[in-house]
Amino acid sequence: MNQMDIPPVLVTGATGRVGRFVIDQLLDAGVPVRALTRRSDAAATLPAKVEVFTGDLTVPESLDPALNGAGAVFLVWTAPHQTAEAVVERLAAHVRRVVFLSSPHRTPHPLFQQPNPMAVLHAGIERLVAAAGLESTIIRPGMFASNSLAWWAPAIRAGEVVRWPHGAAESAPVDDRDIAAVAARTLCQGRYVGGDYVLTGPESLTQAAQVHAIGDALGRRIAFEEITPDEFRSLWEGTVPSAAVDMLLAAWSAAVGQPAYITTAVADVLGAAPRTFRQWAVDHAIAFTEGP
Repeated sequence: MNQMDIPPVLVTGATGRVGRFVIDQLLDAGVPVRALTRRSDAAATLPAKVEVFTGDLTVPESLDPALNGAGAVFLVWTAPHQTAEAVVERLAAHVRRVVFLSSPHRTPHPLFQQPNPMAVLHAGIERLVAAAGLESTIIRPGMFASNSLAWWAPAIRAGEVVRWPHGAAESAPVDDRDIAAVAARTLCQGRYVGGDYVLTGPESLTQAAQVHAIGDALGRRIAFEEITPDEFRSLWEGTVPSAAVDMLLAAWSAAVGQPAYITTAVADVLGAAPRTFRQWAVDHAIAFTEGP
C-alpha cells in the first residue's frame, strides 16, 4: 500500500507541544498528515510534506475543508466549550476515527481529583464523542514533563533559587514525545479503537527532586526554596489565571505524602518503556540555559 491509499490524518493543535510530535511520528510511519492551525503563517514551522489548513475550533464550519477526505483526527481542544458540540458533529460527518487528548479526571488519585475546569471540559467532550458514534481512543496524560519549562526554567536560566510550593508533592511526569508516540500509534492501528489510556512516566518524583534532576542534567546544583501557597499566588498574579493557580495548589497539596499514580500504558502501546524525567531533562538541558 502506498501513501496515496491511506486517508490523511488531521492533527489539531498542530504546532503545540504534543501535536507537533504527533505530526513527525505519523510522517515517519508513512501516513499523510493535515495540520489545522489558526494562522496561515504557522505553515512555516511545519514539515513540507504536511498539508496545512487554516481553521478555528470556535468557528466549526471553518474545519470542513480540512476534514473533507480525512480518515481520522487527533483532537486537542484549545477553545472554550461553547462550540464543542458543533465541532464533534462535524467530525462525525466526515471521519470515522478520533483520538482525543484528554486528562486523567477519572483516575482515583488525589492529584487528579481536585476541582478542575479543564477536566469538566474534557469529560463533556468525551460524552459528545461517544454520543456521536465515532470510533474513539482517549489518551490521558498526567503531569507533562515539559511543564517544568514554564514553571522553573526562567529562574534556572537566571541562576536564581527555584521558589515553589509543596515541594514534597509527587508526580510521574510523562515525556511529550511518549504522549505523541502513543497518539500516533493509536491513530494508525485499529486495534486501539475504544482504548482509554492514562499515560505517566515510569517513576514517582517530588517536585523538589525534579528540580534537582534538572540540576544534574545541567551539571550544577539548583537551590529549591519552599514557599507558601499565598506567596505562590502573589508570584504568579497576572501571569496565570487564578482558577488555574488554585487548581494546581489543591492538586499538589493533596499529593503530598502520596506516591504518584503510575501506569504501564506507554509501554503497553509502544512496546518500550517510557522515558524517565531525568532523560527528558538531559534532552532539554539547553532550554534551561538558553531558552526555547
